[in-house]
Amino acid sequence: MTPETYKFSKASTQYYFDGAFSNLKKIADNKSAIIITDENIFNAHEPKFKGWNVIVLKPGEEFKVQATVDTIIEKMIEMEADRKTTLVGIGGGVITDITGYVASVYMRGISFGFIPTSVLAMVDASIGGKNGIDVGVYKNMVGIIRQPSFILHDLKLLGSLPESEWQNGFAEIIKHACIKDAAMFAELEQHSLENYRKDKKKMASLIRRNALIKIKVVQKDEFEKGDRKLLNFGHTLGHALENQYELSHGQAISIGMTYASLISGRLRGFKDAEKVISVLEQYKLPTYAEFDKPKVLEVLKMDKKRVQKEMSYVLLDRIGKGVIQPIALQQLDKIITAL
Repeated sequence: MTPETYKFSKASTQYYFDGAFSNLKKIADNKSAIIITDENIFNAHEPKFKGWNVIVLKPGEEFKVQATVDTIIEKMIEMEADRKTTLVGIGGGVITDITGYVASVYMRGISFGFIPTSVLAMVDASIGGKNGIDVGVYKNMVGIIRQPSFILHDLKLLGSLPESEWQNGFAEIIKHACIKDAAMFAELEQHSLENYRKDKKKMASLIRRNALIKIKVVQKDEFEKGDRKLLNFGHTLGHALENQYELSHGQAISIGMTYASLISGRLRGFKDAEKVISVLEQYKLPTYAEFDKPKVLEVLKMDKKRVQKEMSYVLLDRIGKGVIQPIALQQLDKIITAL
């Protein structure tokens, strides 16, 4: 198990793409480390946690809030966590977001790392240093950018995932293909969710390919001044839908990508909206949806990508080529209402 080291502006992250849960003891000291996980992961893999200090949370996006952070910090104080403590988030995107956030504020910052247990977390949520929590219906409104010291992949952990979580992760894979990798989009067209679930080598290769897309984007633009915004394809509308309609992240951004592709057709002359929609449906993701447009637009206007009366919206010029286009909120309102 040899790590690959990737440097960011203020830190480096060691990636163990071919790791196993059991390797964690070589990376972190089980006497001083504290694992944060949720009930689903803990119950599915309980023997693996033996000998570790563990804080077990209730699962779900609704617990990605300040009250959970306060509870974790109180437990860490009880456990006498100090500046030498390493926090290890083992779970999906909610767990990695919370773990990175707590580690960044506890004693003004302690070391942390992740073992992502979902496709979505392996290809997206655990990578890039974005850590944070939700405030009401506003996704990731509070947070910090700080890189984990390590990320360990154990693909065997995907075995306990329900099919809905595989679909969830493939939404982010399709997103990467749309904005950065036309060849990967063509590969996705040729395969199916079942193909990848059955072929471990093919899945390992796909996960690594997606992780590297995100790593390289973040290395060039860690603090989202430019190209990192491309990673938000489908997320502007998607985030506005996600908490209001209790959708999974993948479902919400799939609908967001559908509408972003249609907007791309109107504003950029993008000709392949139906191709994008077809691949989303091929991977059993929702596309067109009925929603309360005025209500969703009100939440969308509070998105972090808004600058005064304009929204930086991620659109497509072609498959594999994402672009950032400022759209006046009034114009965006009219376009989404008309779709």
